[in-house]
Amino acid sequence: MKKPQFIAVLAVIILGGSLPALADAQVNFYEGKTITLLATRAAGGTSDLRTRAVLTFLKKHIPGNPNIVMAYMDGGGGRKGANHLYSSVKPDGLTIGAASGTMISLAVMGESGVNYDIDKFIYLGTPDHENSNVIYTRRELGLDTIEKLRAASGLRIGAQSVGAVSYVAGRMFAYLIGLKDAKFIAGYTSLEIDAALTQGELDARANNAISVLRRNPEWLDKKLMNFHSIVEVPKGERHPRLVHLPEIETFARSERERRLISLFRGFRAVGSPFILPPGTPKDIVQILEAAFRRIAKDPEFPVYFHKLVADDASPLGPEELKKIVADIPRDREVIDQLKQLSGAGPLPPR
Repeated sequence: MKKPQFIAVLAVIILGGSLPALADAQVNFYEGKTITLLATRAAGGTSDLRTRAVLTFLKKHIPGNPNIVMAYMDGGGGRKGANHLYSSVKPDGLTIGAASGTMISLAVMGESGVNYDIDKFIYLGTPDHENSNVIYTRRELGLDTIEKLRAASGLRIGAQSVGAVSYVAGRMFAYLIGLKDAKFIAGYTSLEIDAALTQGELDARANNAISVLRRNPEWLDKKLMNFHSIVEVPKGERHPRLVHLPEIETFARSERERRLISLFRGFRAVGSPFILPPGTPKDIVQILEAAFRRIAKDPEFPVYFHKLVADDASPLGPEELKKIVADIPRDREVIDQLKQLSGAGPLPPR
């Protein structure tokens, strides 16, 4: 046998013998180990239930059947836990961050106390990325067209708090649709806003599309509220019963306003991201990425998620989540404009 042929055959023999060992190493890495899911928030609430739903399926889909436990690090709207994951956690694959989407928005918006780089985290997936928002008004007002909505003045739009998603969404709708002298009234719980609307204390609200149709389907079925517009999150994903609503981007007048919408859309589309600290070895990352891909395709996951969380799952794997984060606009002008919409001051001029 000629020397080149001999070397090729020898390489095949060596690799052939080592591949099963490599595969076994991957399968056995987590055997007998404990993974900590570090939530960057307090225990309890819907976000915690989302994490626990994923935990159950991680046990199913990570080879080696590791034990998985929950830990919590609340503070700074998720900054404390994200900073800890970025700088203090050993990147050995035994600690997975169960973060909130605010981790992304705080960093992009340049808020104080952010000591991590979102582009260096390793993104594994999210159980929820479809987070479209709609705006609607009381039927008694008779605002059943965009023209009538624009002609009304001083509409009282309710929200939980300044800077909350419903607050920012309501102000974005008002800004882009062109509402006259809209009043933004915060300080309610979500259920209190519903009650205030039905009692005439408020005129309008922005809300998660899935939530309103699950909690108050008669508002659409019996036309007890007039629905006006939707922010698709992600773009192109809309509730099948709201396809008649104009998407908010149809009201944009410039590329800057379209990028403003993209910024808001990106913050919502990351959902509840699961992350690893920078420097986690590639072979371990591949094991966990594969597990999250299997969760996203597991037909039992949405059933269990809905049962536990009382919400619909919309899982994404690592590739899709990485792309959402990478595509979030980072230009200062657009960020400053979203900051104005998120604050308590008047809406910015168009």
